[in-house]
Amino acid sequence: MSIEKVRAYFKKFGVEDRIREFDVSSATVELAAVAVGVEGARIAKSLSFKVEDKPIIIVVAGDAKIDNSKYKTQFHTKAKMLTHEEAHSLIGHDVGGVCSFALPEDVKVYLDVSLKRFKTVFPAAGSDNSAIELTCGELEQYSSNFQQWVDVCKAWQAEG
Repeated sequence: MSIEKVRAYFKKFGVEDRIREFDVSSATVELAAVAVGVEGARIAKSLSFKVEDKPIIIVVAGDAKIDNSKYKTQFHTKAKMLTHEEAHSLIGHDVGGVCSFALPEDVKVYLDVSLKRFKTVFPAAGSDNSAIELTCGELEQYSSNFQQWVDVCKAWQAEG
């Protein structure tokens, strides 16, 4: 089970007890916001893509959307999300529980600057009914194979 992999991964940081599991689904930003009890923007959604046939994860604020031209400038390719099956086999987490923790070594993680406006955010913890509250510094520290902060989203303030 993916959440157990994440729990074991977090154990080395001493934060495994901070994982919250819910009786309801947290598979989408809207559902996660209700489960956690925060505005949707504070949900850190993990999006999985392919770059040069290798999987990557970009973690963005819940109200942010990928800007295709910014993505192409950053990664020199068109944005192509993984299918549900590819996410399961290449990332090791199922859609709804995809997160930047306990990943295979070839999966690079990027964090979008849209997250930095919040003191804490809530990424999934490996299942579609889990989350963990982290500061952006902790998210960077605990994310497997963290590469860098990027700016690949549309201006979230303009979207209301």
